[in-house]
Amino acid sequence: MLPFPHAVECGAGPRTIVLLHGFGACGEIWRDVATSLAAEASVLAYDLPGHGESLGCEGMGGAKPAARAILADLAGRRLDKVHLVGHSMGGAIATLMALADPDRVASLTLLAPGGVGPEINADLLRRYAAAAGRREVRASLAAMSGPRSVPPDHVVDALCRMRKRPGQLQTLIGIAAAMTRDDRQGVIPRKQLDALDMPVMIVWGAEDPLLPVEQAGALPSHFHLHHILDAGHMLIEEAPDLVAAIVRRNTRRRGRRVRPPLGAAAS
Repeated sequence: MLPFPHAVECGAGPRTIVLLHGFGACGEIWRDVATSLAAEASVLAYDLPGHGESLGCEGMGGAKPAARAILADLAGRRLDKVHLVGHSMGGAIATLMALADPDRVASLTLLAPGGVGPEINADLLRRYAAAAGRREVRASLAAMSGPRSVPPDHVVDALCRMRKRPGQLQTLIGIAAAMTRDDRQGVIPRKQLDALDMPVMIVWGAEDPLLPVEQAGALPSHFHLHHILDAGHMLIEEAPDLVAAIVRRNTRRRGRRVRPPLGAAAS
């Protein structure tokens, strides 16, 4: 078993931005976003445990072990402060990383994140997990996108290559079954989310067919929320330039001020 998840690094700059894809994808889908961000930052695009080059690595088995594995890899790279960007399941993993090691996380940008509410289109996710050929992969991506979105060829190609790896398809089917047990997904408690004091930006497609955008209404008030009209769940592919601009803006924000206890002198 590989000790750490695989990541591809590009760019250079004073900030390090870590990109975590959603379930069933791979780091290659960030190509356009990473290229834009690499002009002014060092960018790490991971293959999540159980996906692509990270098939069979430490951290397989759910969002929590994946979060621990990626934090361990960041520590091994001696990266003390990073900006996390996570899509869907990658958003849940990024959130768990921030909860486990808040001093390491400078900001969180979460694209239609998992773990916010229990509702999930389980049938659609399981269909995507089992998609093997080019036609099935493209159809699944289209079903998770906005009504006028067309899956990019480079994303379809990357996912088809990934799914040809021995054992990959069976692993995805198993992960999807565990994620959607009883047709629900696990939820990160609201009390834990309230404790996050780094800048948090939530980005959600208004036409998301996989995770209902209404889940964003239950998030803490200090989280910033950006709706993308006409977009579905696949925000990286549907609006890469806008996603890059939002990430860039969020990495420049400061976290909320923590109020001192009553009776304490303000510094």
